Amino acid sequence: MPDPLPFDPIGEARRHWTDRWGPEPARPMTAVTNIMRVQQILLARLNELLRGHGLTFPRYEALMLLCFTRSGAMPLGKIGDRLQVHRTSVTNIIDKLEQDGLVRRVPHDRDRRATLAEITDAGRTLAEAATLELNAAAFALEGLAPADEEQLSALLESVRRTAGDFED
Repeated sequence: MPDPLPFDPIGEARRHWTDRWGPEPARPMTAVTNIMRVQQILLARLNELLRGHGLTFPRYEALMLLCFTRSGAMPLGKIGDRLQVHRTSVTNIIDKLEQDGLVRRVPHDRDRRATLAEITDAGRTLAEAATLELNAAAFALEGLAPADEEQLSALLESVRRTAGDFED
């Protein structure tokens, strides 16, 4: 992480926004800007925690997704859907995991057009070790109390639901 700034740039942006457009538009701008900055901070912290395991957070997510399947395998397209990333990103993630011996590509037994990513024993072992470390670090949210984590999750889930991110 770079050195902290001597002021809050988002607070400063809010002040300017309020001066120009008023407090009503400044409130959601501030909330969104804070969410985007926190996402950057969390991703940097998570990647730092996972670096010792040779993982990035997107690769970790893919491993965990495969760990949670009954068979340990999933079509690449479905991985993209579940992780909500572009097909190209899935290819890059799986390529790297495959190079590291953590997953392997296998043909789909019922659909010749589809390829499955299947987690290896080494992938399961690494995912377990990485999860223990992330759990111990509260997934980089160590600054929040449990009740705050629940409230934050509920608020963000509401935004996702309203945006049509998932069906109830």
